Amino acid sequence: MKKIVVINGHPNKESFNSVIADSYIQSALEAGSEVRYIAVGELDFNPNLQFGYRKRMELEPDLLKALADLQWSDHQVWIHPLWWLGMPAIMKGFFDRAFLPGITFKTNKTGSAEGLLKGRTGRIITTAGDLSVDSYKEIYASSGLIQLKKGILEYCGIASIQDHFIGPLYDLSEHDRGEWIVQIKDFARWDSL
Repeated sequence: MKKIVVINGHPNKESFNSVIADSYIQSALEAGSEVRYIAVGELDFNPNLQFGYRKRMELEPDLLKALADLQWSDHQVWIHPLWWLGMPAIMKGFFDRAFLPGITFKTNKTGSAEGLLKGRTGRIITTAGDLSVDSYKEIYASSGLIQLKKGILEYCGIASIQDHFIGPLYDLSEHDRGEWIVQIKDFARWDSL
């Protein structure tokens, strides 16, 4: 049985990102996976890493639970909207506060890092209101994806990360959105194998 954690980085629980997360979870459960869900916007924590890495802030219970779920998982599905070519502030704050040295990575004396989330795979689903995948790749060099995939997840040891871009949402008809949901459900079935 696959252990999957779905992380929704959209702060609004009525967003299309929540529809994506719900559809993925339902399909993964039907395929026999065990699933846990982290709605980052509903967690109670201070997103500001006030002291950088100089002084450790105490982790709030919601962050400790989220980290336990991430450690428990075999596969992680990160869903978020693209805002200003990156993730929402609350999601960035989640990484700043929870993905800390000694928890999700460690560095040796030469400065090279070792990811402490090794052995896990990932999937990133990014939505954008008014940006097409071609513009995102060609004009903006997939900047938000590079930050999340390379700069955070792979740095922390997560491998075999697949990524998907849904946009522009403003131009998608209900039929188009439905087609995406069919694909999301297929992703969940494949991830459950």
